[in-house]
Amino acid sequence: MERIRFSLNLSADEFLYYYRGQAQAVSVVAQDGRRVQIPASSLRRFVERNGVTGQFEMVLGENHKLLRIERISREA
Repeated sequence: MERIRFSLNLSADEFLYYYRGQAQAVSVVAQDGRRVQIPASSLRRFVERNGVTGQFEMVLGENHKLLRIERISREA
């Protein structure tokens, strides 16, 4: 398994763009400097009144298949 950590700070208005399906993926720079794309649908469960913020860890399985995303901290 591979783990990739990243920070995210999207306001509620910004995430609405993804939530409506106007974009399929959120692009972020991981803590190790890699640029990764995350399916926007995988972040929906983290949406709060202020949007989606915090430190996250993406867990990948074989062939870099996304297994899960976990929030590590609420602070970005």
